[in-house]
Amino acid sequence: MLESLRRYVTGYVALSNEEFTLLAEKIVVRTFDRRQQLLEPGEAEHYMNFVVKGLVRMYFYRGKTEVITNIAKEGELVSSSASFLSGTPSHYFIETLEPTTLLSLTREDLEDVYRQSVRIERLGRLMITQFVMQKEEWEHECMRLDTRERFTRFVEKNPELIQRVPQKYLASYLNMKPETFSRLKHLVRKRPAVGKPSTK
Repeated sequence: MLESLRRYVTGYVALSNEEFTLLAEKIVVRTFDRRQQLLEPGEAEHYMNFVVKGLVRMYFYRGKTEVITNIAKEGELVSSSASFLSGTPSHYFIETLEPTTLLSLTREDLEDVYRQSVRIERLGRLMITQFVMQKEEWEHECMRLDTRERFTRFVEKNPELIQRVPQKYLASYLNMKPETFSRLKHLVRKRPAVGKPSTK
């Protein structure tokens, strides 16, 4: 289970066995059933979570409408990051979409390993930087790309999520109406496969 985390952090910093053990000793393994709430608005986020298995969504309400801001799958981080870093109440719900296993780390334990290892502190800084860059890039795509381009880009990057995530949630995440998502999904299914062998 920790090997998937090690592969993830190695993409940022190559930790020694001792450094990774220092980090691993602080991690809590948490398991949840489908549709369990991990966080609600008004609560402080206590954990930074790495998804080992399952799916997690993060959302808030605009009036009576759910607005999904993140869908995290295996090998990704999920947290109400502003709340986690500041200790202030979150504005978000975080909920599992499938039976889910998380590797979780509290802010206090994270600060503790920062004090003990300069390289782990650098890892944290690089991960937060990457998270901010990805968030900004996603926001830019939402403003720059039209509806069809957003859909196509998402499907190319996350083809498995089309089968795993309810359509209404994906539509919310992509900032489009469910009927628009359904129409675009139908067009993708009708598109002929590239390089499909001839039956003649």
